[in-house]
Amino acid sequence: MLKIGLFGVGHLGKIHLKCIQMASETYELVGFYDPSDRNAEKVMEEHDIKRFTNPEELMDLVEVVDIVTPTIYHHQIAKLALEKGKHIFIEKPLTHTVEEAKELIDLASEKGVKVQVGHVERFNPAFLALGEMELNPMFVEGHRLAMFNPRGTDVSVVLDLMIHDLDILLSLVRSEVKTVHATGVEVVSETPDIANARLEFENGCVANLTASRISLKNMRKLRFFQKDAYISLDFLDKNAQVVRMYDEGDPQSPTEGTFFDLDTPSGKKIIEISMPPIEQVNAIKMELESLGHSIMNGTPVKVPIEDGYKALEVAYRIIEEMEKHADQHMPIR
Repeated sequence: MLKIGLFGVGHLGKIHLKCIQMASETYELVGFYDPSDRNAEKVMEEHDIKRFTNPEELMDLVEVVDIVTPTIYHHQIAKLALEKGKHIFIEKPLTHTVEEAKELIDLASEKGVKVQVGHVERFNPAFLALGEMELNPMFVEGHRLAMFNPRGTDVSVVLDLMIHDLDILLSLVRSEVKTVHATGVEVVSETPDIANARLEFENGCVANLTASRISLKNMRKLRFFQKDAYISLDFLDKNAQVVRMYDEGDPQSPTEGTFFDLDTPSGKKIIEISMPPIEQVNAIKMELESLGHSIMNGTPVKVPIEDGYKALEVAYRIIEEMEKHADQHMPIR
């Protein structure tokens, strides 16, 4: 069992707290740190957990640091933890700036510790349902829409919402991003509330992502198109659909389930429609436990710090492109 300290007990931090308690075979929660008396008092009222007012004091008593603070404080706390040789779970986005992320990567490598980034959609049942399916997407379309919530508006919708889909995308497309086209609009906050980005990869894959936090309904969908299949993932309703095409006579073509024939200019094809079985899991608990297992077994983490950096770097490329467009379309007064 690993001793863990929680840093930040705001809305998401409280969820982490409960998940750590549920992961009792992996972690022993030593205590929490949060400079907000309001947050701390509420947690102490509801849970029998010790509050630390000095972050270093808590770090010195644990092996793992769970960082669930506002993004602007990620670098400060993570750097201190890494300097003390602690393993880290750090919520997304990794840091406030790309430069801060680079520094943490170097420090983590120097100290030889495990760092996992909280890109929780990697543990979503819909994504996990794909299992070992070979994915080679050449066109990706994503929509991540949320109803307005003041929490999170301190950063662009790209860092708040779209970064989830960027992480999934970059984990599947094993190619460098060649070009970025993006636009965004500030509607109710001082940073963009709705954004659209078109990413073109060196291998020819194209991705079109839209994120909004001013929608009338919630939606979290990704669609992948590749040579032999169409895959649709619904991260909100937690389901997946796979449409595959086989040549007639292909030994792998289906003989049961939902399928039909299709006549094409190149001959008859077999179209199979399937919905992989979904195992309902607590994604946050699962990602925290996966870090613990990596530490205890000496295995790689599921979402390494390098992946968090890549998603952050592409997110800022999108933001820079949005800012260029905003400058070009400044109203004439």
